[in-house]
Amino acid sequence: MSRIGRLPIKVPAGVTVTVDDNNVVTVQGPKGTLSQAVNPAITVRQEADVLVLQRPTDAKPHKAMHGLYRSLVHNMVVGVTDGFQKTLLLVGTGYRAQADGGKKLTINIGFSHPVVLDAPQNITFETPEQTKIVIKGIDKQQVGNLAADIRAIRKPEPYLGKGIKYEDEIIRRKEGKTGK
Repeated sequence: MSRIGRLPIKVPAGVTVTVDDNNVVTVQGPKGTLSQAVNPAITVRQEADVLVLQRPTDAKPHKAMHGLYRSLVHNMVVGVTDGFQKTLLLVGTGYRAQADGGKKLTINIGFSHPVVLDAPQNITFETPEQTKIVIKGIDKQQVGNLAADIRAIRKPEPYLGKGIKYEDEIIRRKEGKTGK
């Protein structure tokens, strides 16, 4: 069996999970509601406070979908209880960010104009420091995708390390020109 797919998903108190006839899993918790359509080949059963996903055969496509949908449903349960966050750092002289009410982010990153971003639904921005951006939300895919889009505005360059990078990212540095 799939090592990931066979693991049961513990549903904490305060979270309700419903599976309708079209195999759409809806998870509702204290932070919000998420839903995901699951392939009809994968069955989702709820036993007391545990969710179990099963596949019909050991065929390669079924094995792949088994682990995938188990991870997606687990991320929904974690998202509506704890939420997800990504932290970005701005490295460079004069680079700064400012969150206006958590729904609008203004970034000064060395362009002739500031870059202004609006937060999608269920996403909030925080700037604990001028050079730190924290993206919070309940949907792991949405948080990660938005963080990647912000990082793509100015990727870190390898000579001085200037740009927008993830907090735990290590930038491989290159040596500059050598004088003769």
